[in-house]
Amino acid sequence: MSHHCHATNCNIEVIPEMFMCRKHWFMLPKTIRNKIWATYRNGQCDDMNPSKSYCETAKNAVIWLANKEGIKPDTQLYDFLMHNKE
Repeated sequence: MSHHCHATNCNIEVIPEMFMCRKHWFMLPKTIRNKIWATYRNGQCDDMNPSKSYCETAKNAVIWLANKEGIKPDTQLYDFLMHNKE
């Protein structure tokens, strides 16, 4: 299964368990990285059923990083996943 970095406009392939490529991952503050891991569940990439908490955390990370890079964040994936959890 192909999986890419979740940073907006980044197409670097990473293993499914990784949220972002190395460059983007280490641009995030450690507090955000820790929260991503704290809300991550093994297998969520396989069953496409991440928790609402993970989706919110991931969306906030994507927004934070896009703001740092001066681009408009792409949060469509997390908006879709969270909409299905309501």
